[in-house]
Amino acid sequence: MQCQDHLHRGSDPRELTRRWFLRDCGVGLGSIALAGPAFGNVLSGAEPLAPKASPHRPRAKNVIFLFMAGAPSQIDLFDHKPELARHDGSPPPAGLTKDYRAAFINPNSKLLGPRFKFKRYGQCGAELSELLPGLGGVADDIAIVRSMHTDAFNHAPGQLLMSTGSQQFGKPSLGAWTLYGLGSESQSLPGFVVFSTGKKGPSGGYANWGSGYLPTYHQGVPFRTTGEPVLYLTNPPGVDRRLQRDSLDAINRLNGQRLDAVGDPEIATRINSFELAYRMQASAPEAMDLSDEPAHITEMYGAEPGKPSFGTTCLLARRLVERGVRFVEIFHEAWDQHGNLVNDLRLNCQRTDQAAAALVKDLKQRGMLEETLVIWGGEFGRTPMVEGGDGDGRDHHPNAFTMWMAGGGVRPGLQYGQTDELGFNVAADPVHVRDLHATILHLLGFDHQRLTYSFQGLDQRLTGVEPAHVVKGLLA
Repeated sequence: MQCQDHLHRGSDPRELTRRWFLRDCGVGLGSIALAGPAFGNVLSGAEPLAPKASPHRPRAKNVIFLFMAGAPSQIDLFDHKPELARHDGSPPPAGLTKDYRAAFINPNSKLLGPRFKFKRYGQCGAELSELLPGLGGVADDIAIVRSMHTDAFNHAPGQLLMSTGSQQFGKPSLGAWTLYGLGSESQSLPGFVVFSTGKKGPSGGYANWGSGYLPTYHQGVPFRTTGEPVLYLTNPPGVDRRLQRDSLDAINRLNGQRLDAVGDPEIATRINSFELAYRMQASAPEAMDLSDEPAHITEMYGAEPGKPSFGTTCLLARRLVERGVRFVEIFHEAWDQHGNLVNDLRLNCQRTDQAAAALVKDLKQRGMLEETLVIWGGEFGRTPMVEGGDGDGRDHHPNAFTMWMAGGGVRPGLQYGQTDELGFNVAADPVHVRDLHATILHLLGFDHQRLTYSFQGLDQRLTGVEPAHVVKGLLA
C-alpha cells in the first residue's frame, strides 16, 4: 500500500501523521485547506503575502477606497433632479412606492427636492452640487456612476454587502480578496490598512475589513493618525532591539515547529504578524510622519501634521500606497442624515471634498493615478422623500445611489447610468454592488468567477453565486 511510505518510522503502523494527511491525502478537510495558494506558501515557508501576478494584465495595482459610511445623499450631491424640485412637497406619484421597503419613513411621505444648487464642471460637463467645488475641479479625471443599487436598506447589512459581497458576517472583505490575489509589495507595512475618521466606526464594524474564511494575514490593520500608528507598537521599558530580536527568534522557532506539525495557517499568521510588527517599528512612524511633505501638498489636502482629519488621512493613504501597501480604506461614518440634512451635508462636504479631490490630483501629478484605483461612495443612497417633521431629512434608499471612481483603468470624465426623473429608481445602465466588485477585480487583473477559495466544500468568491457582470462602459 502506497500510504505505508508515509508512516512514522518505528511507530505503530496505524498511526498516520497529520502533516502527511494534510499534504498528501487530497481528500476531505486536507484538500479544502490546501486548495488556496496562500496556504501553499505557508507550508513551503515562503512569505505568505509576497507579490503575485494576476492572470490577466491589470490596469490597477493598488486601491484606495473612501468609504462614506452612513450613505451620502445623491439627490443633493450628484444626481440633479429639476423635476423633483418642481414637485417639492407633493405626494409621490401613485404606484411609485408600491412594495417599497423603507427603513423608517412612510413610503408615501412627501417628495423633497434637492436642497442645494447644481452647476456643471469640466470639459465633460458633469453636474455636481455647489457643495463639491473640489470634486468639480477634477471632474474630467473621475467617472461618476449614478445608477448604483443594492439589496440592503439598513447600515450594517449594507456596509457588509459593499465590503464583502454579502449581508452576512464571516465573509472576506474586498481588501482581503485583493491581498489574497495579488499579495503585497511592502514587507515592512501591512498590505491592507484601514482608517476611521468619522463620528464613529462603521456600523458593520470589524467585518468590513476582516478576512472571513481566508487566513487572517489578509485582514485589514487599523491605523491611527495620532500617537502610535498601531497600538502597542513601541517596546516597553527595558526591552531593547537585541532582546526583542532574540525573543522573537525563539518564539518563531517554536511556532515554526508547531506549524510544521499541524499545518494550521493561523500559526503562520502569528509568525507573520510578529515579524511585521518588528519591521513596522521603524517603517510605520516614518510613513505616518508628514513633516517631510511640502507645505503646498499639505495645504492642498487641508492636512495639518499631528492633527487628525479626513485630509490628513487621504494624504497618508497616498504615502502608504507609495510604500507598497496594496489596499487602503478610509471609513468616514458621518452621512446618516435622517434630520439636520442641510447643515450636516454642508459640514461633511467641507471636511471631505477638498481632500478627496486633492488625492486624485496628487496621484495624477505623481504618475500614480494610472495604477491606483480610487473609489468613493457609501452603502446606499437617500430617499427623494422627506423624513422628519421639520422637513430636513432623508431615509435610507437602496434603489438608486451614486458613487465615483478614478484612475486604475477607469474611463475619466464619464457620467454613467441614470435614474428616473425623481431619482427613485435606476432608469438606465444599472450597476449592482456585485457588478462593482466584478469590475474592480477585472481592473486588478482577475476574472471574478475564477478568483476563488475553497471553503466548506465550495469554491467561494467575492461576487457569490448571484449574477454579476463587469461594467465594460466604465473601462478606459
